[in-house]
Amino acid sequence: MSSAALVHESGAPLLRRQILAVMRLELAKGLSIGRSLWLLALAFAPLVIIGGHALKDRGCDVENEKLILAGIVQLFHVRFAIFFGCLGLSVRLLRGEVAEKTLHYAFLAPLRRERLIVGKFLAGALLASVIFGAGVLACFALMFGHSAGGLEFLLHGSGLAHLGSYLLVSTLACIGYSAAFLALSLLFRNPVVPGMIVLLWELLNSFLPVWMKHFSVTFHLKPLFPVTLPLDGVFSGLFTVVAEPTPAWLAVTGLLAFAGLVVVFACWRIRDMEISYSSD
Repeated sequence: MSSAALVHESGAPLLRRQILAVMRLELAKGLSIGRSLWLLALAFAPLVIIGGHALKDRGCDVENEKLILAGIVQLFHVRFAIFFGCLGLSVRLLRGEVAEKTLHYAFLAPLRRERLIVGKFLAGALLASVIFGAGVLACFALMFGHSAGGLEFLLHGSGLAHLGSYLLVSTLACIGYSAAFLALSLLFRNPVVPGMIVLLWELLNSFLPVWMKHFSVTFHLKPLFPVTLPLDGVFSGLFTVVAEPTPAWLAVTGLLAFAGLVVVFACWRIRDMEISYSSD
């Protein structure tokens, strides 16, 4: 066996161990009560409304509840909760350590910077996916678990397929937004301001020209939702630009490819990153 092959075989396990070590460290910090409480509040906030609805009416129309849950996931979780959750996590993973003057410790460790940033990204995306996936699961279970019709839909209808679609959407949203905010954290000292521009872009995506819609996370997630929200109102009907939806397989692979490209960019960018706590 050649020496190059030996180096390759000995380097791959070390690569995995170092990335996993960074992930474990970041997950341990992220799962602490003080750091994760706000994420849990975002993910499980709709349970208050759904719980009140479940206590008041135990014989609801399943089709109506499908629309209600679709609105909660699409308008609250994806466009608001996951967005701000991933923004906060991404800022904390990199710029937060600069603010706390602790990032240089990681740079001084016997660890390549590329592996450090990959581990941080994977930890942030995984933490967001687990927390917000659990929130979507809890909302789904409470929405359809409080009535006989809902249980029938959940256990014997297409309920599990709908649940799988919502969990896939929430996971892809976490990956896509985590990648976008990782790039902003490497490009800007304060990624919150450009993050608000991204939020405005996402909110106005329905009114943008067709070619501009494709530069959006929510646009690629729309074909994956099991229920389509109706467009009501004169304003929405007049100014919404209808575009051909992205095929489901392309939406999934496209968001994953985007995240991969951002990680490659982050690995290149962090090589020459210099820390100056006085300026940052």
